[in-house]
Amino acid sequence: MADANAYEAVLLPAIAKRVQNIGDLALWQRSRAYHDLIGYINGTSSAIQGIKSTDAMYESDMLRKLLRIFEQLEKLVEKYPPLDQPQRFGNKAYRDWARDMREQLPELLGQLLPPSKQKYLNELQQYLTEAFGNATRIDYGTGHELSFMFFLCALFKAEILDEQDIVSAALRLFSRYLEFARQLQRTYNMEPAGSQGVWSLDDFQFVPFIWGSAQLSVRSPFDPAKFVEEQIISDYKDQYMFISCIDYICKVKTGHFGEHSNQLWSITDVPSWVKINMGLVKMYQKEILSKFPVIQHVFFGELMSFETVTAGTTITSARLGHVAAPPSKRKCIVPTLVPQAPQTQAPPPPIDALANDQNAGDSSSESSDSSVVLRPSASASSASLVAAAEGSGDNLNEIPKEPAAE
Repeated sequence: MADANAYEAVLLPAIAKRVQNIGDLALWQRSRAYHDLIGYINGTSSAIQGIKSTDAMYESDMLRKLLRIFEQLEKLVEKYPPLDQPQRFGNKAYRDWARDMREQLPELLGQLLPPSKQKYLNELQQYLTEAFGNATRIDYGTGHELSFMFFLCALFKAEILDEQDIVSAALRLFSRYLEFARQLQRTYNMEPAGSQGVWSLDDFQFVPFIWGSAQLSVRSPFDPAKFVEEQIISDYKDQYMFISCIDYICKVKTGHFGEHSNQLWSITDVPSWVKINMGLVKMYQKEILSKFPVIQHVFFGELMSFETVTAGTTITSARLGHVAAPPSKRKCIVPTLVPQAPQTQAPPPPIDALANDQNAGDSSSESSDSSVVLRPSASASSASLVAAAEGSGDNLNEIPKEPAAE
């Protein structure tokens, strides 16, 4: 068996960074990994709508084992307390923690995987070790969060997590990662990686806002206009991922919310959580997944493959606004290969564009989607931006067919 596993490992593609220049972004947007990632995010959004983070949910033995990894990583934080140093950002004790983490994670992860899945260890540990920040710069950002998303998606593709773990992978495992990432940020005063300041959605995270808005798309106890209210934050920070993020921002930043978090403040003018979710997914594709400074650091392997998908391949969008059975892992991750179940309920109405397009900041995306103005801060001089859910002739979820050779 050991020889067979070694032989299979040799056949696996090299784990490497594949986006070497801006031109490679088009290949990335046509890759299997890109489609798998967006399909997984949208599939999870469909599965967790209407579910609170505090609700009882299925957790497999494997998922519980993965959760225990964070207990070991927290012990390393205790082993390497922050140093007394004059710098505001980047406590150098983080480098000692990161070095020890990289030495221990392969063994911690390897002990969890069954023999038939050991061939994926190198790829999985690459994604996980890259998910906690950069030891040279002592910073953390959405690119590191993206690496953890690759880790989660890869766990389902390798069938290490089963289809029933879709909800708990987001509301238990990802939430635990988010909690630990915040601990690292506070303990070691980690600098935001590539933050655009007031014009970024958040200094460190993005995905919890997507999944958090999905939770609220069914049976939400409050309207979007109220999520910045102190009482709402106090009452619901433990129940909804979105409000947990708002609570954390309010703890680490001072001043008027509209001044230090203008993009999030603008969301309060959107009438429904369904529209917010769809807009945030578009914004994630445009402002994170289409940015060369982020994607140049991404690793690819067999599970998260840089292989180009067939022309015309589409990504299944999240269907929000009604409770549905959690989708299977294959519907989430490879939606084009699984026939869709007959529709038993009418889908939510199409989402209209909210306002005219006003781009904020630079974008290296080759796709042109219809962006919308939400609500600017009363003190802001520039309009806030979230990508629109619909209303564009260009579809970010469809790979264009290659032109015929001349």
